[in-house]
Amino acid sequence: MDQRPRKGPLSFLSGALTSGLLAWLSLGLSQKVVGYYAEHPPHYSAQIAQSIATALKTLIVGMCFLATFSFAFIGVGLALTFLRSLLQPRHSQGAS
Repeated sequence: MDQRPRKGPLSFLSGALTSGLLAWLSLGLSQKVVGYYAEHPPHYSAQIAQSIATALKTLIVGMCFLATFSFAFIGVGLALTFLRSLLQPRHSQGAS
């Protein structure tokens, strides 16, 4: 039975840094989206059009912040896993 090698600390560190970078970029995008909608509020004469525009704005802003917090939590989790992998003693590969 062929077992795949375990991931090492470098893998966790690179994942944490990548996720942190994506969280930072998502935060910038979220701030720009909120700024845009603050400067350009939807205003339509028809009530249904106003409701649809407001719902779409809420959905877009929510998705931007969801991406931000998802990447941030994944980055924090991988950073903690990286620290844990540094503090764990190495087991021999022959032992089960």
